[in-house]
Amino acid sequence: MSNVSQNQLAFLKKQKLHRLFVRISRIVVFVAFLLLWELTTRLGIIDSFVFSSPSKVVLCFWGMVLDRSIFLHIGITLYETLVSFLLVTLFSILLATLLWFSQKLLEITEPFLVVLNSLPKSALAPLLIVWLGATPKTIIVAGMSVAIFGSIMNMATSFREVDPEKIKLVYTLRGTKFQALTKIVIPSCIPAIVSNMKVNIGLCLVGVVIGEFLAARNGLGYLIIYSSQVFKMDWLLMSIVILCVLAMGLYALINLVEKLYQKRF
Repeated sequence: MSNVSQNQLAFLKKQKLHRLFVRISRIVVFVAFLLLWELTTRLGIIDSFVFSSPSKVVLCFWGMVLDRSIFLHIGITLYETLVSFLLVTLFSILLATLLWFSQKLLEITEPFLVVLNSLPKSALAPLLIVWLGATPKTIIVAGMSVAIFGSIMNMATSFREVDPEKIKLVYTLRGTKFQALTKIVIPSCIPAIVSNMKVNIGLCLVGVVIGEFLAARNGLGYLIIYSSQVFKMDWLLMSIVILCVLAMGLYALINLVEKLYQKRF
């Protein structure tokens, strides 16, 4: 037993050192990239007007923090993304439930869902502007359009793949189809739903940014398209960096919800 325990401790220590090495390596690579970028712009190897530099991006961000304009852009993009995400999650679960109740409806709608999911969503954005106008509602719908069709398909598939023996047991005990859904199907699909949410949060952010490219006067997407038109590369790169941070933060939030659920259940 002592040897087993020692071997286990050695293995755990090795794994811990491996994770630490990976984290430190990531930080080193990131810092080295920033230093190389800054050095090449200062030495004139690359044009700082076109490629900007880390110091210019930081100064640009700080300037917009001082005048508080950056908070408006971040807040609007974050609000539109979260609303899109929540609506996609709600509608996906409702429609997947409907498709689970009716196999015929699933067979009828599946080809249309596949086509709509394959359609480039940037092609829908101009059409949405014509239908809904250049409003935040249009941007929210654009964010939803990127994620919702694939989400419905994935959730419907997850619902259908639940162990049929468990469902049969509910029917054997004189349970209804609604009880089979609420007692077996949905609880069994919680991991799949959370996994789907992890994908959807990033897709909704992409869709919102696409919508802001075309139909916004505020937001990070608007800031990116405007800065590219007037060659303010500091603004453009700053906006891209903020979008990366937002994407990581939103993903981490969903991941935290998943861990809390796993601990509780």
